[in-house]
Amino acid sequence: MSILSCFYPDEYLDSTYVIDFDALYRAGYRGVIFDIDNTLVPHGAPADERARALFCHLKEIGFDCCLLSNNQLPRIELFNQDIHVKFIENAHKPSVKNYRKAMQMMGTNTGNTLFVGDQLFTDVYGARRTGIHSILVKPIHPKEEIQIVLKRYLERIVLHFYEKEHKKM
Repeated sequence: MSILSCFYPDEYLDSTYVIDFDALYRAGYRGVIFDIDNTLVPHGAPADERARALFCHLKEIGFDCCLLSNNQLPRIELFNQDIHVKFIENAHKPSVKNYRKAMQMMGTNTGNTLFVGDQLFTDVYGARRTGIHSILVKPIHPKEEIQIVLKRYLERIVLHFYEKEHKKM
């Protein structure tokens, strides 16, 4: 096992919108914690039709959802105005405190909660430290803030080893 494995997601998919949430619900998951920017919509964008349809479907099948973002309240409110789910702003990911708070808000636990995000060093690392099943998705849009662009270079190195190790399995 690699020293980098603390950053490895449980799953790595092309998009949030290809996740089989129905199968995950049948497998016993009941809560989904989401990052917003570049996970659900491009950075800074409001909820689009695809995001609205996803959350409508998640609610229909019985999932409780919580947005967990390092962004400030105005950003979260802009996205959530049409989605209407629980949220935590200024979450300080990868700190485990607000992953736990999100589960408490949803009435779920580490065994029936999953996390979906686009960044290894904040989203996935925090979920792993909390003990939550993590799904890494590829960023929706290439335009990102400079600090994220710099992290993406390091992520590529970690993902290289992740994919190398997972081909062995």
